Amino acid sequence: MKLPPLKIGPHTAQVPLIQGGMSIRVSTSALSAPVAECGGIGTIGGSSIPPEELKEDIIKAKKATKGVIAVNIMFAMKNFSTLVKTSIEAGVDMIVTGAGFSRDIFKVGKETNTPIVSIVSSPAFAKLAEKLGAAAIVVEAKEAGGHLGTDIALRDLFPEIRKVVKKVPLIAAGGICDGYEMAEMMDKYGADGVQIATRFILTKECSVPDTFKQALLDASHEDVTLIRSPVGLPGRALKTPFVKRLASGEDLKAKECLYKCLKKCDHHYCISDRLRKACDGDYDEGLFFTGENVHKLKKILSVREVFDQFISQAESVYKEPVAAAR
Repeated sequence: MKLPPLKIGPHTAQVPLIQGGMSIRVSTSALSAPVAECGGIGTIGGSSIPPEELKEDIIKAKKATKGVIAVNIMFAMKNFSTLVKTSIEAGVDMIVTGAGFSRDIFKVGKETNTPIVSIVSSPAFAKLAEKLGAAAIVVEAKEAGGHLGTDIALRDLFPEIRKVVKKVPLIAAGGICDGYEMAEMMDKYGADGVQIATRFILTKECSVPDTFKQALLDASHEDVTLIRSPVGLPGRALKTPFVKRLASGEDLKAKECLYKCLKKCDHHYCISDRLRKACDGDYDEGLFFTGENVHKLKKILSVREVFDQFISQAESVYKEPVAAAR
């Protein structure tokens, strides 16, 4: 059965698949534009990016596709409001936000006619986001990469949030690796679509260096671990030499705060610096965020090949959402 489109605000993605926004400079226009061209929602990772650079990248993505382009900005960023304003001025189609909860963002979205998509990990915040005006809600469970708001698995968390979200699209995120799981989340659990991130790092279009991609390809289940982030949340990442030193209690504090990026930072290491090192391909010193199920991914594909795979697998088993899930 053919997958239904995903409508968020005035925008419609013909394929109900959102590419997760990954920072710093992991998901740029080089990745998001091809995703949008394939009918999904392409998302630029906007956290800790200089506003002018972000603006230029959004404009570049919008020129490259007629599809839907979003920007993901963590609420924990000190210049959150500036990045949101810059993104809207650049013509982004929607703002995706998590790692904290902003009430004011919904007012901005209403004033500028910009859909706001909230990433949540609890029924309480999902219900609040819908009440305040979220155009869609992403349920991000413990299998996801990067910063995490819960230790509950997707198939346990999603049904609880599905019970309280009634009016806006509800997106499943965390550890989804193929179209069969996509169809499962949609027809069995009542998701309106899925968000996928790690799979898109392992694409030809993703601009991270080969060192980054190879580290993910080589990763076993045991090579993925949880870390403590200066953001104030746990994060899921590869167990690199840096992460092992961090776990051992080694003092990794930076001599000075170079980026001053977070509203609140415990300064036990500089996350912006470590994420930048990863994006430069520095395996020993970088912080490589990844989803829990990266060990299942064994090939670098094109974005089109990822879409073809997900769509063919999902439509081979997709039926329709069960009434009880709604």
